Amino acid sequence: MRPEALSYLEPLETRTRGVAVLDALADMVERSGLKIGDRLPPEVSLAATLGVGRSTIREALNRWEGLGIIRRRRGDGTYLSARVQTSRGLVPTMVRLEGEALLRLMEIRRTLENDVVRKATEKATPAQRRQISELCDVLLIEVNAGRPWRKADHAFHGAIYDATGNPMYGQLLMNLDHALERGGSSPFTADAFGLDSFPIHRELADAILAADVDQALDAINRLLDTVEREVKAIIEGRKG
Repeated sequence: MRPEALSYLEPLETRTRGVAVLDALADMVERSGLKIGDRLPPEVSLAATLGVGRSTIREALNRWEGLGIIRRRRGDGTYLSARVQTSRGLVPTMVRLEGEALLRLMEIRRTLENDVVRKATEKATPAQRRQISELCDVLLIEVNAGRPWRKADHAFHGAIYDATGNPMYGQLLMNLDHALERGGSSPFTADAFGLDSFPIHRELADAILAADVDQALDAINRLLDTVEREVKAIIEGRKG
């Protein structure tokens, strides 16, 4: 830990929770020059310097831990595990940090999804192929009608995971979906997020139905590319 880090914090005007604390911590990390692997000041020192309760600091650090920004070592302290840079434009700092964490997560997801799609396309039974196609129809109906689509999306992707014959894929990918702690008002949890990728879902389903591995892999990678572009557009302030 760099002892001077606390000098970059000032007491908050109100005993606030949430965004103000998270923004203050991000500003401290950036201005004090803390790097990946450096230890953060103790929770009690952060709380005292900001003039908030220790539970407020703990909640903020839990949020960061959920985004993979820090890691805690029991009995040793809290260490920075990802770069933190505050926003200078219109995009809130936490939106940027959430987006950057999501991009890191998608690197892992891409590797798994490619393996899943390859195996599902090769191994799916005729009944499973038809089910994947039908679930895609249901998903697109919900999307095009402007209704909540996440349940239908999980069913579609779950059918693809099942078609691999290995239940661990589904468990791993579902765990990844819940790996990041995102705020309730996060643009990455809004129903509008990811809509540009849905036409490609149809291409993915058609390729699996036709047992065309190359087309299926092309579709899943273009689908992920579309989502990544949208994440980058949001954190760069090009999409509201």
